[in-house]
Amino acid sequence: MLAASCPIDLDLETDLDPDVKSWLAFSVQKIGELATLGRVLAKGWEEAADVLAASEGAAVTRETSPNVHNENVAKRMAAIDDGMRRRRSSFARRAEVQRARFGLPTFPTTTIGSFPQTAEVRKARAAHARGTMSDAQHEQFLKEQTARAVRRQEDIGLDVLVHGEFERNDMVQYFGEQLSGFAFTKHGWVQSYGSRCVRLPILFGDVSRPKPMAVEWWRYAQSLTKKPLKAMVTGPVTILNWSFVRDDIPRSEACRQIALAIRDEVIDLERSGAMMIQIDEAALREGLPLRKSQCKTYLGWAVDSFRICSSGVADETQIHTHMCYSEFNDIIDAIAAMDVDVISIETSRSKMQLLDAFKSYKYPNEIGPGVYDIHSPRVPDAAEMKNLIALARQRLSDAQLSINPDCGLKTRRWDEVRPALINMVAAARELRAAS
Repeated sequence: MLAASCPIDLDLETDLDPDVKSWLAFSVQKIGELATLGRVLAKGWEEAADVLAASEGAAVTRETSPNVHNENVAKRMAAIDDGMRRRRSSFARRAEVQRARFGLPTFPTTTIGSFPQTAEVRKARAAHARGTMSDAQHEQFLKEQTARAVRRQEDIGLDVLVHGEFERNDMVQYFGEQLSGFAFTKHGWVQSYGSRCVRLPILFGDVSRPKPMAVEWWRYAQSLTKKPLKAMVTGPVTILNWSFVRDDIPRSEACRQIALAIRDEVIDLERSGAMMIQIDEAALREGLPLRKSQCKTYLGWAVDSFRICSSGVADETQIHTHMCYSEFNDIIDAIAAMDVDVISIETSRSKMQLLDAFKSYKYPNEIGPGVYDIHSPRVPDAAEMKNLIALARQRLSDAQLSINPDCGLKTRRWDEVRPALINMVAAARELRAAS
């Protein structure tokens, strides 16, 4: 898991809150702590009295800090009840009213959420961070990118659109920066995979949401089209698993705090008119403990957290989620317990074999199996995607299936994305015509 890595040097972080900084230790500081313990073992406690006193003082500050402990969050946690964990009706009833509301065709087409973060987008983000692009200029730039993405999706013929997420640097960092209880570093890079590095949020205190986080960007994008446009938020389990997490409360409690904050966002999105809301849980399976004896407990509170954040909406509002990198056989019970309306998953490289778990379980809800691999620049043709959809139809009913890429398109180029999506839409339309 990402949080197993450790940044290098805390002394480089000149912008962190002094109290928060005093509670942290990066690699250089941990080596210093080991050296201190060595001196203590060799010469006695007096050898490091000043260092130990400073450490004790930091611990006391942390225990009493109002930045760590929020009475309102504690009250909300205590008020969680079973009603907050359940949708108002069964999936069968929800599916009926959602199909009537949306009027989508068989095999509706959509994408996972993000569109290419081009060199132009990255350059603008860097200029804004340096202060050479004003807030107003950056917002206008992002609106232009969003409008262009909406037009492209309409031209391609997708049935359900997304806004493209151009304002987001990272799916966890974007939300963490807007939630209380999180801190961020300037130089705290850790390896994600290969040569890709990220700066994980530091979850140091009780979590709450001061104000809406994604509502305005969804509202702007939806104003540009008459087609349904999914609102996108990151789920509590993924935010937790891709953060450095405080050690003074159980991870399950921290996750439920995040879930309450995301629940507020989901409800505000619905009130603003969002009919489809995708709560991404890319890292749900990634957080499974290595010890099998602990997996049931983890999945219990992970699913509980997801249901807390997703269950406050009306039957007519369709909740989506996306999961990455997942073998599903050993967690299919947990996925079913999430009771999500539509789950999208990576299946193209397995030739739809990952759907076997859903078939044998007789999973009733809707599924968007990925029909092309976004990790490759290769553009598959419509016939190839039709073949994959045919394999999916051997495992699931047509009413269950929606059509989408394997994952988000953030890392691809538009000259790869556009023809691939055109072919995907063509494949779905050909299958509709033949059905």
